[in-house]
Amino acid sequence: MKIAFWFRRDLRYFGNEALIEAVENGAQVALFFMCEQQWRDKHGIAPIQLDLIKRRVAYLGNKLAQYGIKMHIEVVDSFCDIPARLQSVCASYQIEEVYANKEYEVNERARDSECMSIGISLTLFDGDVIAKPGSVLTKNDEMFKVFTPFKKAWLKLFERQQFIIPRWPLEDKMVPALRWSTPECLIGDSSSIKWPVDDESLAGVASHFVANKCVSYHAHRDIPSIKGTSGLSPYLAIGAISVKQLLAEVQCHYPDILQTPSREEFTWINELIWREFYRHLIVAYPSLCKYKNFNKKYDAVIWNEDEHSFRAWCQGETGYPIVDAAMRQLNQTGWMHNRLRMIVASFLTKHLLIDWRKGERYFMAKLIDGDLASNNGGWQWAASTGCDAQPYFRIFNPITQSKKFDPDGDFIRTYVPELADVPSKFIHFPHEFITLASSINYLPAIVEHKEARQRALDAFKV
Repeated sequence: MKIAFWFRRDLRYFGNEALIEAVENGAQVALFFMCEQQWRDKHGIAPIQLDLIKRRVAYLGNKLAQYGIKMHIEVVDSFCDIPARLQSVCASYQIEEVYANKEYEVNERARDSECMSIGISLTLFDGDVIAKPGSVLTKNDEMFKVFTPFKKAWLKLFERQQFIIPRWPLEDKMVPALRWSTPECLIGDSSSIKWPVDDESLAGVASHFVANKCVSYHAHRDIPSIKGTSGLSPYLAIGAISVKQLLAEVQCHYPDILQTPSREEFTWINELIWREFYRHLIVAYPSLCKYKNFNKKYDAVIWNEDEHSFRAWCQGETGYPIVDAAMRQLNQTGWMHNRLRMIVASFLTKHLLIDWRKGERYFMAKLIDGDLASNNGGWQWAASTGCDAQPYFRIFNPITQSKKFDPDGDFIRTYVPELADVPSKFIHFPHEFITLASSINYLPAIVEHKEARQRALDAFKV
């Protein structure tokens, strides 16, 4: 039986168990459907992430060619075109079965169902998660609606497991290499060039973080002026590296990490379990993929439709330095520190009372690590509409957050250079100081904190 492997958001050969099984069963063709129009127009994928995907697929095509595996690229306008095109490709290569890793979003699942309905033999794996969706349930066989018990149940399944990454079966085998030329559809705009896509670099980033920074992650993860996070989120988003690989790396240094969640190094593992939680949620509640509130109670919230306020937030012109610095970081780099994501999401949905869906879409249109499940989960958490969300009455004070996580204003000065000469004690809300220094050109605060807070409290009492 001739087998092919279909790459999706699992752009790796190392540790890709579905690909490895396909290769062990003789697969010599790998497929990738370049669906740029749907990704861009319907899914709102960021151009910088699209560029990263193109560069990574080109790298994989070249790498697999060295092992005698042909990367076949098909360009389609939408997911609706894929089943018939896949059927045609299978016929041309005489492929009888296609292996692939599952994607859990609604459109992707519908695409796979259509492929199977027209007779394509599609074998699907759960390579994007550790625990298969539906395998971590309450005693009543229901999806958890609170993260902490989900985490406890997840840990109970895996606390004794040592994760081992299978070897690439062709590593030591002499196979005739193929020639690979990057097709035009994989030539991007180089906007992601600061993010390497080769396996050596990715492995180096992961091993350096785990060996040197995982132990201090709990203390440094909220400080945006330092590199206290892993920098791996873009690669997780496109599947260039997997959660299983990262857990295996951590266990090399801390073998009992899953049995000791109280230790400081576990803080980073906790974030990976949040990622699992959000993936399980979109399978259990597919309406989340359609921008629906998880908590239907808040369908009654009347959102502010003021486009001027939304544009000010998007452009980093709110008059709150930490918010403006964060949004400018996003616009300039395609990435934003996680603590800042919470601050700006809270500010948009509570201080400006603007629908979380507008912020969620803006993030997806800008982020190199855009990921529907995690992005949706994070925004609904901040907006208090989601599963196990922030209570609506807990509203971040952006000035307090700024003082706590950027005490000297180092991050603010990096992205709001007009405040470079403002003393640290004034930089978190510099307007009184600015009245005495007329040479500083910075916008006034778009809202007053106490008034905005009260407006949000009133709006969410539904």
